[in-house]
Amino acid sequence: MDQQKKIQILKDMVNIDSTNGHEEQVANYLQKLLAEYGIESEKVKYDEDRASLVSEIGSSDEQVLAFSGHMDVVDAGDVSKWKFPPFEATEHEGKIYGRGATDMKSGLAAMVIAMIELQEEKQKLNGKIRLLATVGEEVGELGAEQLTQKGYADDLDGLIIGEPSGHRIVYAHKGSINYTVKSTGKNAHSSMPEYGVNAIDNLMLFYNEIEKYVASIHTTNEILGDFIHNVTVISGGNQVNSIPEKAELQGNIRSIPEVDNETLKRRIVDIVNELNKKEHVQLELIFDYDKQPVFSDRNSRLVHVARDVAKGIIKEEIPLLGISGTTDAAEFTKAKHKFPVIIFGPGNETPHQINENVSIDNYLEMVDVYKKIAVEYLS
Repeated sequence: MDQQKKIQILKDMVNIDSTNGHEEQVANYLQKLLAEYGIESEKVKYDEDRASLVSEIGSSDEQVLAFSGHMDVVDAGDVSKWKFPPFEATEHEGKIYGRGATDMKSGLAAMVIAMIELQEEKQKLNGKIRLLATVGEEVGELGAEQLTQKGYADDLDGLIIGEPSGHRIVYAHKGSINYTVKSTGKNAHSSMPEYGVNAIDNLMLFYNEIEKYVASIHTTNEILGDFIHNVTVISGGNQVNSIPEKAELQGNIRSIPEVDNETLKRRIVDIVNELNKKEHVQLELIFDYDKQPVFSDRNSRLVHVARDVAKGIIKEEIPLLGISGTTDAAEFTKAKHKFPVIIFGPGNETPHQINENVSIDNYLEMVDVYKKIAVEYLS
């Protein structure tokens, strides 16, 4: 496949607005593209206008190496602040700009093109490459969860997730918990607060307690770093001269093995239960999202092959590291047996930012990296 077509494929994918859903349009595009080269694929329906895509090349079941990437993107934000329209992929000074250019349509496109080129070259593989293109990674790893439950990861011998890592290989990442606390009070005129119950005041009781608990945690992990907690959304009340009857907040936790998800959840439940013993306090706790930390073997054969291949193509030493962000690996690693995982894909520090972009050179070199990793690993 010539270079310009590879660039156009990424542009076509960025031009599809798959913001927090609507991934089936991306799946349709990739299914049609793969079919042009004689590669069959299967859509796995998740919801209306939402479907993951599964495809395979190779002829032997001896080994299965998975390539995975998500098709959804986050909201573009204030479009007026973008240098170029976020869903009109623009090539400028060696980069492609657009929402999803880095996170992570470039990684997914590079994986698909790698499979197409291996098929075109009739490359002998001692096993199969399986594409797992997912929905809903940004809002709960929904597609990865569904595909894992349906058994698509049960026979894997290795997994590469094409999330943006640049010239680095990630083998571990933190877990993630999202939670909501809702406070119910009683309306009253603001001049007569004694006749009401201020839902915001009671919500702040929780906020202060959770912040105290977080401040008491001094544990760290030598690979992943510190435990992290942030309250990120808060709302309450409906007009300035009324005591608010409703208020709620949302928090996000990035967990490490030393402060594990179950311990954290039990402590939050305890805080809410203790506060609800107070007069007029009515709090409801909901856990929206619970993803475990991922630790793969830094000495796995997949890591060694990927580092050696990348060093040969990129001409740099490729460091190994852990990161704070979570990925679809948190769901795929719930499969029936363990397998090595790496996160390795084109990109930079612009995910979720205005003017998100990816280096064209980095995108194109990863096509060759993925191809050679697959050949070496399935040898």
